[in-house]
Amino acid sequence: MKNTAQFIFIPIMLFGLLCLTGCEKKKEPESESNTVTDYDGNVYPTVKIFTQTWMAENLKTSRLNDGKMITLVPDSWNWDFLDEPKRCYYNNYGNAYRDVYGQLYNQYAVRSGKLCPVGWHVPTLSDWGTLIGYLGTESTAGGKLKESGTEHWLSPNSGADNSSGFTALPGGMRTSDGTFTGIGSLGIWWIDNNTAGALNLEVFYNKSYTFFQGYTKYYGLSVRCIKDNR
Repeated sequence: MKNTAQFIFIPIMLFGLLCLTGCEKKKEPESESNTVTDYDGNVYPTVKIFTQTWMAENLKTSRLNDGKMITLVPDSWNWDFLDEPKRCYYNNYGNAYRDVYGQLYNQYAVRSGKLCPVGWHVPTLSDWGTLIGYLGTESTAGGKLKESGTEHWLSPNSGADNSSGFTALPGGMRTSDGTFTGIGSLGIWWIDNNTAGALNLEVFYNKSYTFFQGYTKYYGLSVRCIKDNR
């Protein structure tokens, strides 16, 4: 087994890059909906927020965009065995989970460079920074990202109004020892930072702000794809 929780706090100072574009703030994010389809044929609504176009749901695909199957690993013993792209359903709930929260992927799936549909990618630290900078600050952006109400989020779902249209859901995660945790209380997405570290963004049911942290590459986290700039 690999070491389970190499926790790293990413200093908020990193987010001096939050909105270096000099964008003019608006009272409500500019939204424009469409769809994108993955290799499996899953169709996702999308949302345009400022200059970016995001999936408005978590990724569900079982294949990379070249058609290669991503290994499904239900048992904890094999979750951190072999350094290859892997996926799972929270608590092995299968399609009932996938249809709402998507699948959980390890960092090897992210680093394949082929996890998102062609023309889309796993967001970088800069991508997330631009989004959060446009929405305001780290202390308020979480509420603007989260789906409102308590159908999926635990109460009180602090500050949630989904004014961005991002519709963040609490899909939880899988730790490197195969344990599942956080359903209903935690939304957590991979960042593709192209370095040795494995970074992620988190939002919580009882907070309105965002966290940028780090776990090992063997964790299973949700993925939101963002459209390539052309």
